[in-house]
Amino acid sequence: MNYLAWSILALVTYSFVAPLMSVATTGAIRIPSNSAALIANSILIFVTVFIVVLTNENTLRYLSHPKIKYVVLGGVCLTAGILSYYKALSTGPVSVVSPIFGMFLVLSSVIGFVFLNESASLQKLLGIAFAVIAVVLVSTD
Repeated sequence: MNYLAWSILALVTYSFVAPLMSVATTGAIRIPSNSAALIANSILIFVTVFIVVLTNENTLRYLSHPKIKYVVLGGVCLTAGILSYYKALSTGPVSVVSPIFGMFLVLSSVIGFVFLNESASLQKLLGIAFAVIAVVLVSTD
């Protein structure tokens, strides 16, 4: 599969995370958001370990890789982001929390433009502006 197919698969599957976690972490019978995060991300870890073993990747050799600091910082950001996201889903409506959380796509694009010297065409900048407008419209009454 190419990156577009993987992107679409990610879109479709990740679209179910917010509604499922909201149902799991709200109501009279609920799972605390941190426990839900632990359980859900344990599944991620187990499946990833299985794939790494299946594909015979030697992950341990990358622990001393010159770029490991970026992976570690990414992991710290991922942890803070997911725990915050699940907490927000346990206290607020999916229709507001999810679009605001989804702005990470816009912010990631801006970071790519500013720090990674990726091209920022007029079309991309308009897309970002429309995304911001869409989130404001969706997440406010």
